[in-house]
Amino acid sequence: MEILTFVLGPLQTNCYVLVNERERRAIVVDAGMYPDELIAAVKPYTVEAILLTHAHFDHMGGLEEVREATGAPVYIHPAEQTWLSDPLKNGSGLWPMFGEMTARPAERELEDGETLHLAGMTLTVLHTPGHSPGSCSFLVDGHLFGGDTLFAQSIGRTDLPGGDYATLMASLQDKILALPDETVVWPGHGPRTTVGAEKDTNPFVTGILR
Repeated sequence: MEILTFVLGPLQTNCYVLVNERERRAIVVDAGMYPDELIAAVKPYTVEAILLTHAHFDHMGGLEEVREATGAPVYIHPAEQTWLSDPLKNGSGLWPMFGEMTARPAERELEDGETLHLAGMTLTVLHTPGHSPGSCSFLVDGHLFGGDTLFAQSIGRTDLPGGDYATLMASLQDKILALPDETVVWPGHGPRTTVGAEKDTNPFVTGILR
């Protein structure tokens, strides 16, 4: 698996492409605003899915462009299916400077703990709410694509509609920090990190470990 990273839009959102180079197949994780660079990069591949970690506008602002360019189905947690078409829920309606953003419904809804077989890869879906009610993380071969749940030296904000601090802390403790320390975390913003590094030094999570 090769991992391509694209930092898109004014909020510097990390969007990822997981590439199976041998079979020329790929998966997109999040489709941020102004995705031309991402779309150009995936042209040589068959994109089998667009996985959304959550439906805030900076993670889905380029969704229709990526979906049209690739023909790939979109996967999202059912708690945020309606967010795609509602600017107030996805947040774009709260910041007029970005313009209201909408997308058609996702073709597939995710379930906590399910296994996805895509592009020759096996991914486990972890429902990790708190930043938003439908936030999901995707675990594949020791790599976790966690959206805005855990960052290097920080955590996702919980002051947006649908956010909840206690729920986020439970997701971190029960799902993400329970993974092996060597698990590489690819967050929705900022640099990648590891579970072990965050357990040792992240001031937001060191106090919640039992």
